[in-house]
Amino acid sequence: MENSSDKLSSKKVHRREPKPSWIKVKPPAGETYFGIKNMLKDLQIATVCQEAGCPNIAECWQGGTATFMIMGDTCTRGCRFCSVNTAKLDGVLPVDEPEKVSYALSKMDLKYVVITSVDRDDVPDGGAAHFAKTIDLIHQSCPDLLIEVLTPDFSGVEAHIDKIISAKPDVFAQNIETVKRLTKRVRDPRAGYEQTLQVLKYIKQQVPPMITKTSIMLGLGETEDEVMETLKDLRSVGCDVVTFGQYLQPSKKQLKVEKFYTPEEFDYWKIVADNLGFFYVASGPLVRSSYKAGEYFMQGMIKKMKTQEQQLEKEGGTNVGG
Repeated sequence: MENSSDKLSSKKVHRREPKPSWIKVKPPAGETYFGIKNMLKDLQIATVCQEAGCPNIAECWQGGTATFMIMGDTCTRGCRFCSVNTAKLDGVLPVDEPEKVSYALSKMDLKYVVITSVDRDDVPDGGAAHFAKTIDLIHQSCPDLLIEVLTPDFSGVEAHIDKIISAKPDVFAQNIETVKRLTKRVRDPRAGYEQTLQVLKYIKQQVPPMITKTSIMLGLGETEDEVMETLKDLRSVGCDVVTFGQYLQPSKKQLKVEKFYTPEEFDYWKIVADNLGFFYVASGPLVRSSYKAGEYFMQGMIKKMKTQEQQLEKEGGTNVGG
């Protein structure tokens, strides 16, 4: 029979722990922030910055970066770290969404945009064509804007991934989220550690110059050896960029935080990942997969790579697309 102390402890399982001082940030403010917020509200466009309550929202928007979430605000998967609504859906996507997103971007003074989405397993191609159309229209309306896509894994179907590749984003990201041992506990059963690695590997095989990126949440109970294993696995498939951030429990329904990493520990993992050969590493308690610090670096890196590609073409170089 369960005693009173057992009952008390069971109630505390999902209770959110108080955040350390280095996690706390000021509320978003500023003319640019409120201007963008009002326009997006009028157009009924969702951004991850708002939906996920990102702590860097004002800083990123002020600095010329934003993350748009397409294909609706409801996901067909149920990862245990995420607070986005989940439900069975009817296979219908917002028809005018690509046009709305490209229009909004044409009115915003951005240098770098991240296009991400919920998982839409109810759509035959997982929404890949919708993604590609959005990218194509952004290229047309904002030819100088650098585009990163943070996509679902499309169940690993290469034909779906090819649709995104053909739209030519500048960065292709797919998040591994956590270490191998914790994947089944943290992510939806339809996602997977090996599946994410395979997606990143396939992108590199198809278009070697394309920058690939992923993100790892710390604080879910992973060990140092497991994080190291994950980094080595990512490098083995040619992943170029990795970000480390602190997992924060969105509500009592999600997994609790097992550990709050200190800024010094995040610095340590940046050094480790740098030494393993990643092109760029962003690591910090408030870093998210689309954190602006990485984008500033990648703007220069992307432009450098494009210059090299153009030079190769002038010299009769190889077909970049393979």
